[in-house]
Amino acid sequence: MPVTLPLSIRRGAIRFRRNRAATRVAAVSAIVTASIGILAAAQQDLDNDASARLVAGKIASGEIAPAQGQARLASFTPHEAPAPQTVPGTPAPWDLNHVAQEFVPPKTEFIPPKTVRPVAGVLTSTFGSRWGEMHAGLDFGDPLGAPISAVTDGVVIEAGPASGFGLWVRVQQDDGTVGVYGHVNEILAAVGQPVRAGDVIATVGNRGQSTGPHLHYEVHLPSGEKIDPLPWLAARGIDVMQHPG
Repeated sequence: MPVTLPLSIRRGAIRFRRNRAATRVAAVSAIVTASIGILAAAQQDLDNDASARLVAGKIASGEIAPAQGQARLASFTPHEAPAPQTVPGTPAPWDLNHVAQEFVPPKTEFIPPKTVRPVAGVLTSTFGSRWGEMHAGLDFGDPLGAPISAVTDGVVIEAGPASGFGLWVRVQQDDGTVGVYGHVNEILAAVGQPVRAGDVIATVGNRGQSTGPHLHYEVHLPSGEKIDPLPWLAARGIDVMQHPG
């Protein structure tokens, strides 16, 4: 015997089938719409590229003129990235390390201070004990009135009478030491005067405790200590043991 469902149940089943069918139709419609959109966009890109190529070809051939203010195009490559823009005369960012590696700073040549021999005469006495007393400098025999030169660049700090020397000139030398020029006959520089190595500051004399015309030259440290001028001059390239000839 056939089973007969109540009317309310049959109506609910019919509505369920109708809703499920409508859902399937909506999903299929959405998929179709999306596919059509994608195909349309792709076709538009193709049309745009084709139009751009056509216009570029006509401009290059001279068939049509470019718009006002635009340069004539020789070729057109779609989707090509533009070259990076740089300021004229400046290296591209990727070249900075390369430029730095090639840069070589100029070499600064060291020029030692100029030093000269104080007189042309021969060395007659050295630093050390002499006749039971300390002889604190070098003696150079030279004729009376021979020129005496500043050994280094410096400033005259004293010029005039001096005990035992008759007359002397004292120069603050370029390394802070003091050069003493004793027994001079004539002073040719003034206190406070800047001098350069080789400038004539006095003449050879025979004043004070002297047995003949000569120059007595001493070197004093800033502390006042008297040092041997022979190695000091040798360190500056002056060998006073050799006659200048």
